[in-house]
Amino acid sequence: MINSTQDTGSAAALFASLNAGSSSAAKIQTAADTQDRFLKLLVTQMKNQDPLNPMDNAQVTSQMAQLSTVTGIDKLNVTLQALSDSMLPSQSLQAATMIGHGVLVPGKGIDLSSGNGYGGIDLAQSVDKVDISIYDQAGALVRNMQLGAQPAGLVNWQWDGRNDAGASMADGSYTFVVNATQAGNAVDAAALQFGMVNSVTQGKQGVALRVGQLDGIALSQVRQIL
Repeated sequence: MINSTQDTGSAAALFASLNAGSSSAAKIQTAADTQDRFLKLLVTQMKNQDPLNPMDNAQVTSQMAQLSTVTGIDKLNVTLQALSDSMLPSQSLQAATMIGHGVLVPGKGIDLSSGNGYGGIDLAQSVDKVDISIYDQAGALVRNMQLGAQPAGLVNWQWDGRNDAGASMADGSYTFVVNATQAGNAVDAAALQFGMVNSVTQGKQGVALRVGQLDGIALSQVRQIL
């Protein structure tokens, strides 16, 4: 796990780089072994061919072309894997700079703190009406908010922590549902949850963030850094 301590981040990057180099070297050796086996097979085949019916030049050329193709593919795979491995430490260091920052990620949760709650919406197109319904942990409707017409793209919104009757709600976790329409027709609207980036983890699947109570959030899922 990478936190805000610079030394820890540098150590993690160095460790990942060493592992990437070791992995790439092993794959290069595997590619070389494959080429050696192919050549040995071809030489053995030529040594044991029928003298009365030897391999013609076309057959030899065809097999050499196959060897060249296989070798080229192996080298390309090794190069791409090395490039991918070298990018992971860089992504981790970049992601570490997000610690302590608020982000919007896919989700329907909203945390109310000191009378303030934040969320977002990703609209597929412009709309003439957006309704947000907020529910407590028991599933009871707490507040219905009308945002009116909104353009396509990301839309940030804020809840003042009051219910429909104007009473202040207790701090805690709530959920919300988005309904967006254009000329009475439903429009795709993705709910975005606000949270603070607490930590960054580098695993086999790449770099992941812990955002509030959400864990395993990929960098590609971050829609906005606030």
